[in-house]
Amino acid sequence: MAQEISLLDAHQLWASEQPPVFVDIRDGQSFALGHIPGAQPLNNDNVAEFIDHTDADTTVIVVCYHGISSQQAADVLQQHGLNKVLSMQGGFTAWQTQFTTDIETS
Repeated sequence: MAQEISLLDAHQLWASEQPPVFVDIRDGQSFALGHIPGAQPLNNDNVAEFIDHTDADTTVIVVCYHGISSQQAADVLQQHGLNKVLSMQGGFTAWQTQFTTDIETS
């Protein structure tokens, strides 16, 4: 099972000079309405390409709505060869509540 990362730890990494890759597995409309700046949408249409183009040792943080679905998605990414995959606790809902100014729309 994939490891989890706390909301605060994820935010600190996001704000660092070399942030990890954030992937957002929520639906496209939710992503467009608001997401973590720099996060990439990840879905069934682009997951194979993401795995193929991501170095196995890249730190990847998976974000969903509430931090539950991201655990399963992180497990799948690990099963396909990515070594450093974390599920963010609380999901985007917690991020939006805690870090209201750190949200991007598309």
